[in-house]
Amino acid sequence: MSATVAEKRRRDEEDGARKMVKTGAEDLSEMMKKRALQAKMMFVTYFGAEVRQDDAAKKLSVGLKLRRGYASTPDGAKPLITEKVTAKQADLKLLKSSGSPEPTTASAIPQPTAQGQLIVSGDKQKAEEIKKQQERAARKDSKDLVVLPMSGKELRSMHDKSMKRPQWHAPWKIHRVLPGHLGWVRCLAVDHSNEWFASSGADRTLKIWDLASGKLKLTLTGHISSVRGLAISSRSPYLFTCAEDGKVMCWDLEYNKVVRNYHGHLNGVYSLTLHPKLDILASGGRDASVRVWDIRTRAEIHCMTGHQGAVHCLTSAPDPYFISGSQDKQIKIWDIAEGRSVATLTHHKKGVRSLAYHPSEYTFASGSRDNIKKWKSPRGEFLDNFSGHESIVNTLSINQDGVMVSGGDDGALHFWDWKTGYNFQKMNTIAQPGSLEAETAIYCSTFDQSGSRLITGEADKTIKIWKEDETATEETHPIEWIPQKRKFF
Repeated sequence: MSATVAEKRRRDEEDGARKMVKTGAEDLSEMMKKRALQAKMMFVTYFGAEVRQDDAAKKLSVGLKLRRGYASTPDGAKPLITEKVTAKQADLKLLKSSGSPEPTTASAIPQPTAQGQLIVSGDKQKAEEIKKQQERAARKDSKDLVVLPMSGKELRSMHDKSMKRPQWHAPWKIHRVLPGHLGWVRCLAVDHSNEWFASSGADRTLKIWDLASGKLKLTLTGHISSVRGLAISSRSPYLFTCAEDGKVMCWDLEYNKVVRNYHGHLNGVYSLTLHPKLDILASGGRDASVRVWDIRTRAEIHCMTGHQGAVHCLTSAPDPYFISGSQDKQIKIWDIAEGRSVATLTHHKKGVRSLAYHPSEYTFASGSRDNIKKWKSPRGEFLDNFSGHESIVNTLSINQDGVMVSGGDDGALHFWDWKTGYNFQKMNTIAQPGSLEAETAIYCSTFDQSGSRLITGEADKTIKIWKEDETATEETHPIEWIPQKRKFF
């Protein structure tokens, strides 16, 4: 008896387990079918089937379009579509509700204006009244001044109209050639007394010349590599030089010897400049740093870093700024009080080789392989481009009369009107007899203190002095100026 009960219980348990398995399998099969149908509906597109139209969604869409397009109708009506109608029927219904005659031709179809106002052709008087009402409402509601942006074409046309005719300048001609150096002349500086000037270069010698007669007065030696920079102090009888041997030297011209050395640069020094009011000297070189020195104590005040290439040129700006140009295509304006850069100018596409500050304006120029750029100091705002050189611009100089001179690596010498950027004279220097044809590069230039004489140092180992042609007039050398579109970058 007990065996029979146990057998029956076993069979019941097996039947229950089979039913549970069957039920679970059926549920799983149903679930898989539903998931497959959902995937099919999601990823399979029937291109031939007709798209179902949702009447409620279409009514809402048409109502929103009409509200957005015709909300500013004269009688303040806000048409809403409550029945299934076409866009043309909705327009006709809106016209009937506003009291306008029903259009009968295609030309009478209402056209929305830029302000969303509906205007029907043939009803000009009503349209003008509506426009006046809108203008009065806009003036009443507006509280701020809105300045509309101008297109590039309008900006260029305004610039062309505002371009002034350039000032007439007399052409320049060569006055004297001074041989004496045994290598390229890389740097020049004129004394503040305007009686003599100094030159140096690849022959490692420092020469002092009489400016009036052009005679050589003194030759000094001390550097063991090419001299790249010169500066003459107006506050003391000192002359400063820097060279590719990494040395910055101070020469006492009363004793004609070196009295101080400034050590700190890790490689060749390519440029230096003096502060106009303080006993401070700045130098820059191949180690991509600009170092500021105390002239008297030889102490390094700042070592300002930030350039990624050699610093080729330096110039002083109104206190307390120095400006540097580098091979990394950047120009940096340095605050010597804080010892950091306050502006970085990245407009040039090639390395910056030359800088020049205007003697009486808060402006300066920079020269590169691409072109010459004019800037406003001290923020470095871009002002203008001077295009025309086809080689590296090695030197720039500006005088008080608004004449800028640029010298190129191919021997090209260009004279510019500073205010307008007009290139009023172009010439190529002539190498002295016995020099190679390739030795025509102009490496340095400077004006004397009066601005009436220009001195250039060139690759043919000579120094050339240029003067204005005193016989030239506006009739013999007229201004051939044509306003051109300038590049605003």
